[in-house]
Amino acid sequence: MQNVMEERYAMLLQVTGITKSYGIEPVLDGINLQILERERIGLVGVNGAGKSTLLKIIAGEISYDSGQIFKAKETSIGYLAQNSGLNSDRSIWGEMMLVFTPLIEAERELRQMEQDIADLANAQNEKRYADLLERYARRSDWFKDHGGYEMETRIRSVLHGMGFGSFAPETPVATLSGGQKTRLALARILLLAPDVLMLDEPTNYLDIQTLTWLEDYLRGYSGSLLVVSHDRYFLDRLVTTIIEIERHRSTRYTGNYSRYMELKAAEYETNLKHYEKQQGEIARLEAFVQRNIVRASTTKRAQSRRKQLDKMERMDRPMGDLKKAHFSFETAHMSGKEVLEVRDLSVGYEGKKPLFQHASFDLKRGDTVALIGPNGIGKSTLLKCLTGSLKPAAGSIHWGTKIKIGLYDQEQTNLNPANTVLEELWSEYPHMEEARIRTVLGNFLFSGDDVLKKVAALSGGEKARVSLAKLMLREANVLILDEPTNHLDLFSKEVLEAALMDYDGTLLFISHDRYFLNKMAERVIELHPEGIEHFLGNYDDYVAKKQELEEIALEALEANQATRGKTSAASASVTDETTSKSRAATYAADKQAKSEERSRQRKLEALENQIKTLEEQILGLEEQMTLPEIYQDYTALQNIQAQLDTHKQELTETYTAWEELLEE
Repeated sequence: MQNVMEERYAMLLQVTGITKSYGIEPVLDGINLQILERERIGLVGVNGAGKSTLLKIIAGEISYDSGQIFKAKETSIGYLAQNSGLNSDRSIWGEMMLVFTPLIEAERELRQMEQDIADLANAQNEKRYADLLERYARRSDWFKDHGGYEMETRIRSVLHGMGFGSFAPETPVATLSGGQKTRLALARILLLAPDVLMLDEPTNYLDIQTLTWLEDYLRGYSGSLLVVSHDRYFLDRLVTTIIEIERHRSTRYTGNYSRYMELKAAEYETNLKHYEKQQGEIARLEAFVQRNIVRASTTKRAQSRRKQLDKMERMDRPMGDLKKAHFSFETAHMSGKEVLEVRDLSVGYEGKKPLFQHASFDLKRGDTVALIGPNGIGKSTLLKCLTGSLKPAAGSIHWGTKIKIGLYDQEQTNLNPANTVLEELWSEYPHMEEARIRTVLGNFLFSGDDVLKKVAALSGGEKARVSLAKLMLREANVLILDEPTNHLDLFSKEVLEAALMDYDGTLLFISHDRYFLNKMAERVIELHPEGIEHFLGNYDDYVAKKQELEEIALEALEANQATRGKTSAASASVTDETTSKSRAATYAADKQAKSEERSRQRKLEALENQIKTLEEQILGLEEQMTLPEIYQDYTALQNIQAQLDTHKQELTETYTAWEELLEE
């Protein structure tokens, strides 16, 4: 395995001291960022921090007030804005082929040159004919080197991965939904394959299967990535560097999102200790000066201490986390033990094939259940049936006793755009005093004049917080949530998770946020066209069980094939019994060997990922030790050295385990 510490990549892009303001409101103030070859960077921060603004500045779509952007010569940049759908009058296939226009033109030139080469009249002029052959060879090599022979294969692969495998190639782009156009725009920019690929919330409108494919595709991407995402699972699997924008400034952290959270917390604790230590030193010096400045015998020492105080570079108290929303879900009363019984449910639209049928499941009091399935299967439609806004084609839905339902709609259709934020809550709970409503809205980060904003003018994240505020006040004992983490920033997601973890009612939710699924789900139900499949545990447990079932199915297929072969041999000759037994024994041994090899490969892959992460962390720590503010600070240097020693020990142990597994 190549050591990451030995790799040195060229810099493709550098952003230095970028500032941007809208009127008197600063958005970015002294932002620094550099992108190396094959680097994977996650750009994080609360909603409104300026992440999308920075991407637009780098892409050249908007101006900036000051600073510099350096780009390596010939470096190509691709940018896909958030929720930017592809609008075109072409077909899906035609739009994708447009990406390869230079290759298509080169192929046309090659076909023409082939005709010229086959023309005997051209062969009569040896020099002209030799030049033609040379041009053909050069153009043919260029066509091959730039992937001319893989164009259609790449298009099919990306379209299939992005969920368009069942679409006819001639499908007009104009007939697609908004979400499908967004996915197609993402497919197109993946085919363009720029040197620096910038994606703003690329996981919106993707189901779990497509998300997993996108992660694997981007992990193998040959260029560099700069990604804005609120999907923590996605960031953990994909990126190796985090750039945080907070309070208009940028900070770089080496590692994935989970590592960034650890480093940020440790950094705050270290800075707080340094600040408190300096404050103690200042207090000690000031006390000495006050006691001794008027005494003749000690006045010189007091004056010396005063000069020391004057020269001291005083540290600011480190700023903690930004203000977060704060709320909890209470229940007005407890529901009955049997909460919901769904039997043989079928849902569809008139004249069309059902979205799904024969769906059955139960909810007991206190259950926390995740409903998953591919886009378009009917998950949100199922929730509409449960809440009575849609009638199923067949089947039954029975709610238990003392049920009070609270619904969170991902489309925010329950919000009135004409209302102010204050009016939106007050119209729902008119009996409440204004002071109480304002207090609740303050918990959801709406303070002062924010409560007088029109709902129509709110961002997606703000609308989500208004909906959650209404849901909290409902005091429901059954919560039905449709994509509750959409539009929420990373910090708001953590607050929502904490509130739901403490909720003592029953929870049924749809989500493609795998981190959220892992943290919240105690049971997973997967919706299929022909019913529902049940899995105990969270998302990781679900994935492991699915993989196990696939392996069992594969082994059963192999066993069936072996049995047929054995039966055929037995019918041909009784004397082949010994051979059949031998084959059966060989098959059993092969099956066991294959199972063990699959397990070994999974362990190898996990160790290799761990080695890569440790090497990157070591490299990041060594780079920190070269910074003047670190190597001049003994305490900070000591802390980093301790981390470095720990990581190197872990790396040695991991390498040993990897080598032992490799030799098995």
